[in-house]
Amino acid sequence: MTAITDFASLLAAARAQPTPQRLLFAFCQRRLHDDHTAQEAERFAAGEGGILQPILCVDKTPAELNDFAQLAQDADALDARWQLVFVAAIDSSGSADADGPLKRMVQTIQTGGDVARYLAFNRDGALLQFL
Repeated sequence: MTAITDFASLLAAARAQPTPQRLLFAFCQRRLHDDHTAQEAERFAAGEGGILQPILCVDKTPAELNDFAQLAQDADALDARWQLVFVAAIDSSGSADADGPLKRMVQTIQTGGDVARYLAFNRDGALLQFL
């Protein structure tokens, strides 16, 4: 098993799989929920807390991507508000459809589910870790 330490190693691992892969991306922004408290607003201003709101979703094959800079540029062209991106991979052999898995991924993020099962990268392409 290949250790994924950055976006390049993610692409290499996806390309090395014995079956074709599709990479699912959910681009998110941090924001305060509507009924936040003053204390939550202070924490948010300091870079802590808030909720993650998916604002853009896309699926791509590893062959469609060169590097993180290209992915970020493509995302920015659609919606530059994103601050981090969650990534998952699915087997795309046969008739695999990305819509269902993408919807489940977005729902997990929106409900505050277990996002640690996804890879996440910030706008600079640094791998993030959620505990």
